[in-house]
Amino acid sequence: LGALLLSGMVGYLLSTFYSGTIVARLGVGRLLLCSGLLIVASSLGYALAPAWWVMVCFGVVSGLGAGAIDAGLNAFAAKHFTPRVMNWMHAFYGVGAMTGPLLATALLVRGWSWRWGYGGVAMMLAAMSVLFLLTLKLWEDHDRSDGSADAAAAAAASRAGPDAADPPAGIALALRHPMVWLHVALFFAYAGVEATAGQWAFSLFTEGRGIRADRAGTAVGLYWGSLAAGRLVIGYLAGHFAADAILRATMLIAPLVIGVIWLNVSTAVSLIALSVLGFVLAPMFPLLVSRTPARVGHRLAAHAIGFEVAAAYLGIAGGPAMTGVLARRSSLEVLNPVLMTCAIAVLVLHELVLRRSRNLSAPPASNASP
Repeated sequence: LGALLLSGMVGYLLSTFYSGTIVARLGVGRLLLCSGLLIVASSLGYALAPAWWVMVCFGVVSGLGAGAIDAGLNAFAAKHFTPRVMNWMHAFYGVGAMTGPLLATALLVRGWSWRWGYGGVAMMLAAMSVLFLLTLKLWEDHDRSDGSADAAAAAAASRAGPDAADPPAGIALALRHPMVWLHVALFFAYAGVEATAGQWAFSLFTEGRGIRADRAGTAVGLYWGSLAAGRLVIGYLAGHFAADAILRATMLIAPLVIGVIWLNVSTAVSLIALSVLGFVLAPMFPLLVSRTPARVGHRLAAHAIGFEVAAAYLGIAGGPAMTGVLARRSSLEVLNPVLMTCAIAVLVLHELVLRRSRNLSAPPASNASP
C-alpha cells in the first residue's frame, strides 16, 4: 500500500507543481479534459491489473490526473467564483469523499469484486470527460473574454504607470515570492490538522480512551459530514461577511475546540467537540484558495494555487504519518498536542499573511512638504 500511495504522490506533486505552466499553455478546459482521461486510464488500469506492480505504475498516472484537476479547477474557481461558490464547490467534494467509500462498501458486501469499484470510477470520469469535451468552447470563450478585459485594463493602467502591462509571471518568479511561501506553509499546516484529526480520532477514542467503536465511528463520520455541511453554511455567510474575517474567527476557535478534546472532560463532550472541529475547519481551504489571487497577484495565482494544493497533499500525508510515529513512542494522546501545534501554526501564519498584505497595500508615505 505504501508503494501505491508513493507512486500516486509522485504524479500528484508533479502535476500540481507545474499546473500553472500547463494551464498557460493548454487552457483550463483542455487541462480538465486531459486530466479526466488520465484518471479514466488509471482506473481501468487498476480494474484490469493482472499484478500488483501494474497497479503501482498506474498510481503515477492517477496522481498526474488528480493533481492537475485539483490545481487547475481551484485556480479557475479562485479567479472566477465568489467565496460563497468556492465553499459550495468544496462542500460537494466532501459529499463525494463521503459517498465513495459507502458505494465501495456496498459493492463488497454484495459479493462483487473490488475491480468493479474502479470500473465504476472509470465510467463516471469518462462521462465527465465527454462533458469537458462538449464544453471546451465555453472554457476558451471565458478565457478569451477575461484576456481581452485584462488587456483593456492593462492598456488603461499603462497610461498611469510603466508596470501595468507586465507579461504573465513564470514559475521561477512565483518560487521567489515570499507571500507564495507563506501560503505554502499555511496549506501544509491546515491539511495536517484536517487529515490528522480525521484519521487518528477513531484510534484515540477507542484504543486510547476505551470508547465504544460504534460511538467513535459515528463521531468520525460526523466530523467529515460537518466539514461538508460547514462549507454549505459558511458559503452562505461568505456573502455577508468578509472572507478574512471568517478565516480569522475560525482559526481562533479551532485551538479552543482542540483544547476541549485534549481535556477529555467527558466522552460526550469530546465526541461533540470533534464534530464542531470539522465545522470550524470547513471554510479554511476554500477561502484561502479564493483569497490567493488578491494576496499574491493574478500573475502568480495559478502557480501559487498549484503549490498550495501540492503542500496540502504533503500535509495530508505527513501529519498522520508523524502522529503515528510519535504515538508509537508515547501514546495516542499525542494526537492532541500535534493538532494544537498545527492549529496554532495556521493561526500565526495567517496573521503574518494578513500583516504582509496590509503592508503591501498601504500607500507609500509622501515626502512632499505641505
